[in-house]
Amino acid sequence: MAGTTKAPGTPRKKAAVAGPGKAVNREPAEISLLEKYLAIITESIADDKGEDIVVLDLTGRAAFADRMVVATGLADRQISAMATHIERKLGEAGLKRVLIEGANGSDWVLIDAGDIVIHLFKPEARALYGLERMWGADLDVPPAEAEV
Repeated sequence: MAGTTKAPGTPRKKAAVAGPGKAVNREPAEISLLEKYLAIITESIADDKGEDIVVLDLTGRAAFADRMVVATGLADRQISAMATHIERKLGEAGLKRVLIEGANGSDWVLIDAGDIVIHLFKPEARALYGLERMWGADLDVPPAEAEV
């Protein structure tokens, strides 16, 4: 097809960009490896004095990841350090492709670790965006049951 360009990125990223219009058939991540990386992430955040660490299971609900970790830091430098430490510790554990956005001093740092996405917020930004409300399990109640 002349004149068409291909979007860069993996099929998973392309599906996430395309939105929820199409069902995405993909295999969930290997549980033992996922749990290993989750332990590294949550321990690293706790070691750096991160607060309110929440792990959300996105398996079957999102095309971009199987788990989401949300945590709060009190200052830009703390959040930036948490992101750097997570990246280093995951690299030491064998996960080499970790992407960080917003680590240059912002209210929200996003870390893409493949099957795990980590959001590090300042308290005000976390309350504003409300990712736990958006992706939390309490929203999984079917509409018929919610009306009762």
